[in-house]
Amino acid sequence: MSGMFMRFPKGRAKALTLSYDDGTEQDIRLIRIMNQNGLKGTFNLNSGRFAPEGTVYPPEEFHRKLSVRQVKEVYTDSGHEVAVHGLTHPFLEKLPESMAMWELLKDRENLENTFRTIVRGMAYPFGTCNDTVVECLKKAGLVYGRTTISSHSFDIPADWFRLQATCHHNDPELMPLVRKFIEEMPAREPWMFYLWGHSFEFETGDNWEVIEEFAAFAGGHEDVWYATNIQIHDYVQAYWRLEFSVDGRQVYNPTVTELFSKKTGRCTAFCRERRRTCKQLFSDNF
Repeated sequence: MSGMFMRFPKGRAKALTLSYDDGTEQDIRLIRIMNQNGLKGTFNLNSGRFAPEGTVYPPEEFHRKLSVRQVKEVYTDSGHEVAVHGLTHPFLEKLPESMAMWELLKDRENLENTFRTIVRGMAYPFGTCNDTVVECLKKAGLVYGRTTISSHSFDIPADWFRLQATCHHNDPELMPLVRKFIEEMPAREPWMFYLWGHSFEFETGDNWEVIEEFAAFAGGHEDVWYATNIQIHDYVQAYWRLEFSVDGRQVYNPTVTELFSKKTGRCTAFCRERRRTCKQLFSDNF
């Protein structure tokens, strides 16, 4: 609809999310940093590569995988999403379709049984995919797949199965990008800042200060919605289910999600109530 633009919960124009892969010991410190600054994100796990209980790693090993007991302690009730990363972290596009399906379905099943939740997200191992792998995701009941491509933009994804991040945490443009994201305001389409990486990279690069600086600067802003990957995906999909009359004066929200839109300088909330349109007008504070 001309002149009408999606807004996030409470009328916010910006959303920020993180996505970290492999389920290594360094996630414990990363989650502590995220929680201290109010950030939300998604952790992509290979359930076929969890460490055996009691594993003792040599001092030089940085890729220290967590055990089943540890992943339950670290991610359960953490406020963050867990998502598929392939059962054994293969190049999915190099596998026969049946094997790729097994990698997705078995990883999803294991994670759902471990965390007693429904898992619907995915980060591609090595960030790579092709059309066959994308179709496998859809058949496996997954609704998004993250690549390792950096867009250096804040655009809402056009293709959730080839999801691009804004940037990796080692990108030299990280802080200039997040400063622009925090200090400026979109006039029309909403913005999403999407950061990705592996937490073990902070150890190998001896640069934990990178994520500490990012989190301290990016967190705690009233005009930003801090959400997991799946929360943003589900909100965007719900918004596009709004039904409008031909003249745009009536709107019906068929979902259970309160949805927000901006038009002519005001923010409008559309909520579901007895299957009738419910509209509340808010001043455009964001």
